[in-house]
Amino acid sequence: MDCKHFGVCGGCSLPGVPYAEQLIQKQARLSRLLGMPVPPIVPSPREDRFRSKVAFVFGPEGQGRGLVMGHYAPGSKRIVRIDECPVHSDRGNRIAFALRDRLIRARIYGAGAQRNGLVRHIIVRTTADDRQAVAMLVVTRNDKALRTPIRGLLASADRPDGFFVNIQEHASPYMVGPETIRIDGHSHVKEAITCAGLRAPGSGIRLTSYLVSPTAFFQTNIGAAGELLKIVVEGVMDSAHVLDLYSGSGLFALPIAQRGAKVTAVEENRQAVKDADANIRLNRIAEGQVRLVSDRVEDALPRLARDRWDAVVLDPPRPGCPPAVLAGVFETIAPPRAVYVSCNPEALALELPVILKAGYRVTHLQAVDMFPHTDHIETVAVFSRG
Repeated sequence: MDCKHFGVCGGCSLPGVPYAEQLIQKQARLSRLLGMPVPPIVPSPREDRFRSKVAFVFGPEGQGRGLVMGHYAPGSKRIVRIDECPVHSDRGNRIAFALRDRLIRARIYGAGAQRNGLVRHIIVRTTADDRQAVAMLVVTRNDKALRTPIRGLLASADRPDGFFVNIQEHASPYMVGPETIRIDGHSHVKEAITCAGLRAPGSGIRLTSYLVSPTAFFQTNIGAAGELLKIVVEGVMDSAHVLDLYSGSGLFALPIAQRGAKVTAVEENRQAVKDADANIRLNRIAEGQVRLVSDRVEDALPRLARDRWDAVVLDPPRPGCPPAVLAGVFETIAPPRAVYVSCNPEALALELPVILKAGYRVTHLQAVDMFPHTDHIETVAVFSRG
């Protein structure tokens, strides 16, 4: 894959490395970190245009005026101006670049690290086929100066199917703030994921549909997400009662429930919980088959530990699971099976000895390449007790 920004932009960290070699390097790194042999990494179905979530950062140009849109340079907060991004959805790129040009013409300033300007980020969520798209502009404040560029975009051929403004005025590790204003159109895109090779009892290959809003976390590589889904759902096997922690919009909870299990899904992001609730209805999952708990995993676990669970699924954020969560799952609940989805092999390497010491063994280990051309590794570890 060619990109003129390789080596300068921090979005991709493996510039010029052939894709087959990338997979070999990641496999070797994962094996080294975990101290055990690992099978070849499942490749992404696509090497380009695989990101259905497009995100750019805005900053000031020159001496604090003007606007530049791009990605951060490697290891810094310096913004590299981006004119192309071949890993992004094509439609998502078009929407972002069209809005950028209108913001520049309107003399809107980029916020940057000091948040002196108005616009901070643009996030566009598309479906894998680019037929649907919703966009969200993250700003430091709701300013009437935004009206002209936004109206211009919505009146153009590049318009998204829905548009939001999100207000994030504070310095924060999170891109989005607590207040989101719907400006126009749809609030979600509707994505469908085929769980390749996974058959529900008495039916064909299962297709699960998801409504995804721009503020909730959802996998960005939809093709690879199907591979990930298959590994996780097979990992819980025929468990009757499953606890899904850090459940997001229901990526794992829904297909597990479709196979007959009763699932309790725990997620603290309220928008993701709302999306999950809508997805339950969208997929016509029977009432009571999935119970949604809107809470921090750390706070919910002491209550949930009173029940018996046949399997627990964990999909924590990048830092991994807090010690209290590891202890709550692997020592207090102590389910017969646990499926751990890790987006950070370094965190998994630190937690693995804790899990093994609690009496578990690794019965299956598989990584899926969710982000080609980067060092990112998504790993699924299946544990059995005893």
